[in-house]
Amino acid sequence: MANRMERANSEIQKALIEIIQTKMNDPRLKQIVSITEVETTPDFKFCKAKVSVLNVKEISNVTSILQKSEGFIKRELAKLVKMPQVPKINFVVDKSTLSAIRVEEILRNLDIPKEEEDDD
Repeated sequence: MANRMERANSEIQKALIEIIQTKMNDPRLKQIVSITEVETTPDFKFCKAKVSVLNVKEISNVTSILQKSEGFIKRELAKLVKMPQVPKINFVVDKSTLSAIRVEEILRNLDIPKEEEDDD
């Protein structure tokens, strides 16, 4: 059963990425948007898709756009993936990506003096 769910989650993730990148014509989604993880319930009624965006300031805007387009995305998903039932998709922010970006910002802002090389 776990293998079946992993395959389903993987197929849904690939299809969602394809739909967002090729079929959605919203100019607000021109930033790099990625679906990092998909979790579907065993009955295929609900699906949580974690969204990552390169521009951190736009992430809440992007998730709301995707949520409003859920009907379109769901129809396109039904065309791409054979499933017993197309799940209701809930787009959420991938917090691990936000954490990684924050750590990178902190490291970039550290004032570390360069090491002097010894001439031996």
